Amino acid sequence: MSIESTNPATGDVVDRFEETSADERDDHIARAAETFEEWAETPIETRQRLLARAGEVLRENADEYAELMTEEMGKPIAQAHSEVEKCAWLCDYYAETAAEHLQDEVIASDEDARTVVAYQPLGPILAIMPWNFPFWQVFRFAAPNLAAGNVGLLKHASNVPGCARAIQDVFEEAGFPEGAFTTLLIGSDEIDAVIEDDRIAGVTLTGSDGAGRAVAESAGSRLKKTVLELGGSDPFVVLEDAPMDETVETAVQARLINNGQSCIAAKRFVVVDEIYDEFVDRFVEAMDAQTVGDPMDEDTDIGPQARADLMEDLHKQVEETVEKGGEIELGGEPMDREGAYYPPTVLTDVPEDAPADQEELFGPVATVFRVPDEDAAIEKANDTRFGLGASVWTEDLERGERVAREFESGLAFVNELVKSDPRLPFGGVKDSGYGRELSRHGIREFVNTKTIWVQQDAGEETGMVE
Repeated sequence: MSIESTNPATGDVVDRFEETSADERDDHIARAAETFEEWAETPIETRQRLLARAGEVLRENADEYAELMTEEMGKPIAQAHSEVEKCAWLCDYYAETAAEHLQDEVIASDEDARTVVAYQPLGPILAIMPWNFPFWQVFRFAAPNLAAGNVGLLKHASNVPGCARAIQDVFEEAGFPEGAFTTLLIGSDEIDAVIEDDRIAGVTLTGSDGAGRAVAESAGSRLKKTVLELGGSDPFVVLEDAPMDETVETAVQARLINNGQSCIAAKRFVVVDEIYDEFVDRFVEAMDAQTVGDPMDEDTDIGPQARADLMEDLHKQVEETVEKGGEIELGGEPMDREGAYYPPTVLTDVPEDAPADQEELFGPVATVFRVPDEDAAIEKANDTRFGLGASVWTEDLERGERVAREFESGLAFVNELVKSDPRLPFGGVKDSGYGRELSRHGIREFVNTKTIWVQQDAGEETGMVE
């Protein structure tokens, strides 16, 4: 069977790829397991050098990779170029810091003992990745794990098979050994067969909370480590002393980045009553001013949704919200043009039982809530089963940090849109998952954190033993 990638801006088929057969899948896993035995013993300086070369390969082929992303999932081309550069930055980061993050830690214990904590690789790690950031999400997994001495197998989203293959090519061109990073072009129904394979040491997934639960159950029944980065319904809290010009400008960017298809996009705008009307008026005007068009055009702000069915699902959520009493301030209907285009949309007066209040809206739809004061804003911000990111806007930075600490989220920003950074841990709480990616925390997720105790004088009494 073959897998097709389709351009969501035109509906045209971009390319076709043959699916990985069951026999090929087993061969790939076997190769990964064999490669791991050698890769884990490869000096970390060599692993870092190859990772730095991967960053160079990304930059050398940036135009090709950016265009591929835009063709397969509709990302505006300017943002696609930024994504390639961010992946290269990530490679640079771990090429420079992996040895530091993984060096043994000497821990003081008994006087006559030398005790250290060592960080050792686990083995082949399966990565189940989404389509919305088809390069960044994968490199966010691959760079730290390859640096740590693990090897990776990728099950990418079915609508970006070209990106999946291209990423494997990056690592091969950079000089990584065969089997260090392998793309499996398989369907979701085959994931469990990979997880249950004894040679797979762990699983990481970025996707919906439903997919996360299924993977966690499968891996958990086999006692395999998982890291899950799931959905988000990030609050964007605007207090009465917010710098309005900057707040509105960033609010639009925070909602519409990647055509509104980002787990950490601002989705629920929680605004105190004192400045609610002004914010809504200016926010609607700024949203309406965004350019919707061909994602290959550098001047386009918003391209199509990644697939027609995803656009239809988004519109159903909007319709159901309106049926329950929500008001449309802007947009609210699929655009009458070729491709899976949905316009910038703003909803207000949304009741608590509506999809726009309870669910993640993965597209250019913003929901604005009116609250009386700061305490109510914090309560509304936390009134969600998700807990990925959150931001607060205020001129008082001490107040902003205090509010940020009250958010039930893995990321909290003051006067800035929520974003990922290789130097900082990334991940969520509640139904947004568990575990962390990036920084020293991310590179230590899939390692054996091993205590090594060397007794200096074996004849001494060592005290209580557990």
